[in-house]
Amino acid sequence: MAATVACAFFFDAEPVGESGMPAQDACALCAKSLARNSDIFMYRGDTPFCSEECRHQQMRLDAVSERHAARRLQRYSSATESHRDQRESRNVSIAS
Repeated sequence: MAATVACAFFFDAEPVGESGMPAQDACALCAKSLARNSDIFMYRGDTPFCSEECRHQQMRLDAVSERHAARRLQRYSSATESHRDQRESRNVSIAS
């Protein structure tokens, strides 16, 4: 009985209205409709997928995005540090 109530709540809940939130009635990756009598594969708490394959594909996409973001941050940090070192070396040579 509790599973039926949870399933009904999942499909019948009002949309939250937040932008970026996936619709709960379709796969977040391929947009395939999610049937009440089929398995739903969740990722990151509230993102539904129609299959393990779609969920794993999204996980791979997220991992690639996170690696790219880490590289950008590392490049930005290195450039900022290099720029800071150049300013300090100019200040030292002017002061001496």
